[in-house]
Amino acid sequence: MAVSRALQRLLRIRFLEEEQSRLALESALAELWRLEHALEGSDARDRRGRCLVEASARSGELPDRLAGLEESRAAARVAALLAPRIASAEAEVVDLRQEFLDKRIERRQADTLIRETEDRDAIDTRRRGQQALDDWYGSGLRRAAVQGEAERPVPARPSTEGSAPAEEET
Repeated sequence: MAVSRALQRLLRIRFLEEEQSRLALESALAELWRLEHALEGSDARDRRGRCLVEASARSGELPDRLAGLEESRAAARVAALLAPRIASAEAEVVDLRQEFLDKRIERRQADTLIRETEDRDAIDTRRRGQQALDDWYGSGLRRAAVQGEAERPVPARPSTEGSAPAEEET
């Protein structure tokens, strides 16, 4: 039995679902990467603010010190806002990764089912072909045996008298 159109359609749908799931996972990973880089930027801003405070402590410049303190506070606010968003994005990535793996398993199961059906069909086709060859060969031998008996001369019966028949003289 050939692979049904329904199975082929199922495989195509599973492939498309897997592809969509992969794209969603890649998108979520990109968002997580963007948030993590924003957090790194916030850390760099905090370091710059502390450096400004340290430099102003040596130089005695009050505006630099205030600017440095404000940079550090702004970086802390951004980090505080990013932390829950990063946690949420990480949870989403975990969920989407699991969904992607589930879709991949479903697609592979459909693929395996189709491959097994095709393998069974190939085996059945070879078996039928071999059976046809066996039948043909077998019928050919029988035909040859029947034809061989018809063409074979029938042996003469030995005479019961024990002597050969007399030849006629002309």
